[in-house]
Amino acid sequence: MRIALAGKGGAGKTTIAATLARLTARTGARVLAIDADSNPNLGAALGIDAARTAPVAHLPAALVSRRLDGAALTVPVEELIHTHGLPGPDGVDLVCMGAPEHAGEGCLCSAHATVSALLADLGSFPATVAVVDMEASPEQLSRGTVQHADVLLLIAEPYFRSLETVRRLAALSAELSIAEVAVVANKLRSAADREAISEFCERHGLRCWGEVPWSEKVVRADLAARPLLDAAPEGAAVSAIAQLSTRLGDLELA
Repeated sequence: MRIALAGKGGAGKTTIAATLARLTARTGARVLAIDADSNPNLGAALGIDAARTAPVAHLPAALVSRRLDGAALTVPVEELIHTHGLPGPDGVDLVCMGAPEHAGEGCLCSAHATVSALLADLGSFPATVAVVDMEASPEQLSRGTVQHADVLLLIAEPYFRSLETVRRLAALSAELSIAEVAVVANKLRSAADREAISEFCERHGLRCWGEVPWSEKVVRADLAARPLLDAAPEGAAVSAIAQLSTRLGDLELA
């Protein structure tokens, strides 16, 4: 299963992605975490020393070739993970999209193509769960970078700009062949927050698959540069993400 997470910057994608990846790995599943953000932070959220993520984990453009039917990997998936993956806590492997090394380099077209090709080839590994932390941008949908995802989780905070971002992302995702698109409500502080997300989903024909409450423990974990799962394993936020992991594990895709 290939799960991508999208949303406005600061909505909580990376924290949820990292926690989801590790909790899923604890069930015995093989998990590949893919940092599809050119400003990568997923490794730190997983608990991997930032010094280890560069340059080994970054996927070079040479890993992909362009064909008439789209981008394709030039090496087998297993070789890619062995060469460019980093092992993380709970057995999660991490790979990162290519990032700019200098100013004025130009676009990241090849980096996006590499992630797209990896997700395409992961379709032949249904037992592997890929968790993709996307950029805070509609570009990975407009480019079709995550067109091969099975599930797209739109992370929504209960305020206008975050919900407006989710609305735009949902409209773009409807033009791709993603089997399941759903909202995860994050940073809920009150019943009013919960109602705002519920009303939004109903108005736009979206389903809400999870609710993660606001927690000072999440803020403190980030300030301490510690993974949420290590800093507050019994907290309400981790519990809510665990429920989301269970729901995804029970999902039957056509």
